Amino acid sequence: MSDATHGAGVTIRLFARLKDIAGTGELIRETPSGATARTVWDTLVSEFSELAGYASSVSVAVNQEYSRMDAPVAAGDEIAFLPPVSGG
Repeated sequence: MSDATHGAGVTIRLFARLKDIAGTGELIRETPSGATARTVWDTLVSEFSELAGYASSVSVAVNQEYSRMDAPVAAGDEIAFLPPVSGG
């Protein structure tokens, strides 16, 4: 039941180590009105505490566009969280 009182259902995509921690690359979660990407991240951290170590380095995309953690999210949005990429 997604409506103004119950919040917006969003699709969350996780990659690399974040996916390993959560045990899946895709989750659906309800978010409250006025939610941001940070709200979604904080919800994930409450479920998967090991994600907390990535809080300062994770990148976020909302609807396939790189965004900031304060970007608003709404029903039907896709939020992707990407860990830092290391390379040589």
